[in-house]
Amino acid sequence: MLSSLALEPRSVGELAAPYAMSFAAAAKHVKVLEGAGLIDREIRGRTHICRLAAGPLAEADAFLAPYRRFWADRLDALEAALIEDDAQGDAK
Repeated sequence: MLSSLALEPRSVGELAAPYAMSFAAAAKHVKVLEGAGLIDREIRGRTHICRLAAGPLAEADAFLAPYRRFWADRLDALEAALIEDDAQGDAK
């Protein structure tokens, strides 16, 4: 839902459409996202229009940034170990 909202504001029904979920289930998801501060919701008559609130996502990105290098290095080491293991297996 968040990736969809990154493109443009959408109604709850539009957010639910790509998923196998009821409107009520989508509305519950929207409430959770709103409670987490990840979306803003505007009520226009019976339609609820949701917009992405990028601030909290930017904060999470800033918090996680230092760990990217750590995990990239670890995954590179794992890849090298797997390649070496495959090469040794082929040599036998």
